Amino acid sequence: MELKGKRFLVIGGAGFIGSHTVDELLKEDVKEVIVYDNFCRGNPQNLQQALQDPRCRIYDVGGDILQSDILQSAMKGIDGVFHFAALWLLQCYEYPRAAFNVNIAGTFNVLEACVQQNVKRLVFSSSASVYGDAICEPIDESHPFRNTTFYGATKIAGEQMCRAFYHRYGLPYVGLRYMNVYGPRQDYKGAYIAVIMKILDRLDQGLDPIVYGDGSQSYDFIYVQDCAKANLCAMKAQTTDEFYNVGTGIKTSIKELTQLLLQLTSSNASIQYKKAGLTFVKNRVGCPKKAQRELGFRYSVPLPEGLKKLIQWRRQDQKQTTTLPS
Repeated sequence: MELKGKRFLVIGGAGFIGSHTVDELLKEDVKEVIVYDNFCRGNPQNLQQALQDPRCRIYDVGGDILQSDILQSAMKGIDGVFHFAALWLLQCYEYPRAAFNVNIAGTFNVLEACVQQNVKRLVFSSSASVYGDAICEPIDESHPFRNTTFYGATKIAGEQMCRAFYHRYGLPYVGLRYMNVYGPRQDYKGAYIAVIMKILDRLDQGLDPIVYGDGSQSYDFIYVQDCAKANLCAMKAQTTDEFYNVGTGIKTSIKELTQLLLQLTSSNASIQYKKAGLTFVKNRVGCPKKAQRELGFRYSVPLPEGLKKLIQWRRQDQKQTTTLPS
């Protein structure tokens, strides 16, 4: 779909990937970008720069995907929708009923509203969690679903609902299966934070980083701005009723990641190894070829550069937080 002159609704647009997608949209000649967010996970500060653009605004009566009437109202006159709103992996683990309500029933509400408001195209945020542990490397989009988590189950359900709505109502869509996304605006203050932030927390406190197991667990780390660009590629593409990996195809172990963070922070700390606890996935690296071929998406930020940007942002954000008036 051509972006020029179009209106877009970004559901979960104040969140981590959503806010970066808003920024990327505003680099295009779009007519309007509306952020629909209940700020449960999203942060208004993530939109500070975007809201200086007169084409961008927050939907003014709230933004919960469980409120289907408000969702319907927000979609009036919208050309394209990006759907990011979801409970995260550990939230789904601890609160499976809430996971069902938000990630499954909420996604149904989004799809229903898209059909009723004649939205031209939807980009759905799925996850590499649908694959579970890899049985072959790298994982391509034909890899079987081996998920064992509530989060992955909700994403599989979301994908299948997208497909059903396409075949029943003709709603054009593309689904994106993100690998391990990292970068600026990633939560480091809440209860559910990613491994990179946990390592940096330890280093900030003058403590040795802890690696559970032998550190051989390996993942595909993709910078958040690249992830946002993949969303725009998906909105622009001609393809529909398809799912794509969003990753680099590069394998990085947790041990390698930790060593890189020690190097980038000039830390003299040593890695401490502890017995592995709860681990959902031990090995997952995606094949990026289908997204390159059909969406024209290629990652551009290598891991050392992306981590350096993340560390710089985190330090600046911590500084701003500590200087805010009480």
